Amino acid sequence: MQTTTFSLETQFGSTNAYVAAPDGNDAATPVVILIQEWWGINDHMRDLAGRYAEAGYGCVVPDLYRGKLAKDAEEAAEFMNALELNDGVDTIRAAFKEAKARHQEAKIGITGFCMGGTFSLRAAIDVAGFSAAVPFYGDIPGDEVLAKLTVPTLFIAGLRDGWINPAKVATLEAAAAAHNLPIETVSYDADHAFFNDTRPEVYDAEAAADAWKRVLAHFGRHLRGE
Repeated sequence: MQTTTFSLETQFGSTNAYVAAPDGNDAATPVVILIQEWWGINDHMRDLAGRYAEAGYGCVVPDLYRGKLAKDAEEAAEFMNALELNDGVDTIRAAFKEAKARHQEAKIGITGFCMGGTFSLRAAIDVAGFSAAVPFYGDIPGDEVLAKLTVPTLFIAGLRDGWINPAKVATLEAAAAAHNLPIETVSYDADHAFFNDTRPEVYDAEAAADAWKRVLAHFGRHLRGE
């Protein structure tokens, strides 16, 4: 596995992206753009990027906070609430453009967790070129926005999530049915952030393992043609 960083220029200012890639990475290596939780680019995000690299994907993690890392939930909420939707989406757009320049022959997918789930779903709608998306327990845009989704999407949620609760997920499912959208939803008997193995108070190993298998199958099908 190789790791590096590269710079991104956006209309809201410059930032960096952390990159993990498999050995032998080249222009044909499929790419997953990974969007951070509300904490920032921490060790957990870098570990997840490494997991994608081990699975044969280049993984690009754009820093939506431009170097800031939250020390607690209060600061994380402050950072997240200060991040404008257009700013985050433009950073993802810049990451997509840079990834495509380096991997001209490859397909690119997007995923994210919590805040990153919100941005990854929105970017799948607003940024042209993605081939697959897997948002984890992110917020759901309105019906008029969802209706524009054309990217095959796997939305993963927790039934005990107090934020992205079953009622919100039901609105996504209703929009998918109404507009014939390419969305599959999977909900586990788990809490918000159940995939984060650095947070034992919410981590659910069984749900996380099953979700990871589904993620790899989704990206394998749409980015590799498996």
